Amino acid sequence: MPTTRPATPADAAEMAELLNEIIELGGSTAYEEPFDISTMDHHYILAPGRIACTVAEDNGEIVGFQGLFWPGKGDDPLPEGWAYIATFTRIGRTGIGVGRALFAATRAAARAAGVKTIDATIRADNGSGLAYYGRMGFVDYDRIAAVPLQDGTPVDRVRKRLDL
Repeated sequence: MPTTRPATPADAAEMAELLNEIIELGGSTAYEEPFDISTMDHHYILAPGRIACTVAEDNGEIVGFQGLFWPGKGDDPLPEGWAYIATFTRIGRTGIGVGRALFAATRAAARAAGVKTIDATIRADNGSGLAYYGRMGFVDYDRIAAVPLQDGTPVDRVRKRLDL
C-alpha cells in the first residue's frame, strides 16, 4: 500500500513528469499542454485556494497525487462550501491502492477545512476516472456537453459530487 504525505516544491518535477505521461497518452485528463516545475507549483503545490495537495509514494517513487481546492475567481462557480478535486495516478500503477490512499488523506483535509461537498468534473471518455470517483462514493449530478479539445473535438464532462 502506498504511503501519503503533503506535496512540497521538491516534488514538482516528478509530479510534472507523471502528469505529462498522462497528457501524452491522452483521453483521461482535460489538460492538453505539458506541465513544467513552475506550472506544477502554480496549479497544485502552491496554488491559491489549495486545501490539500497530497502525493502517494511507493518505494520512494511518486505514484500519484491529488489536489483539493476552493474555487477561485474565474473558476467554475461552485456553491458556498464546495471544493473541487483532481487526481492523477502514474500509468501502470493503478489498482494498487494509490487512489484510496490519496482520497483518505484528502477527505480528512476536506473535513478539517469545512468543505461540505467535493466536485469532480471528469471527461466523459475517461472511464477509469469515472469508475474511481464512483468507488470513492461520488455520484453524478450534472453534465457539461461538448467541451471542445484544442483540436476542436467535442467531449462531454461528467460532474460528480460527494457530500461530506
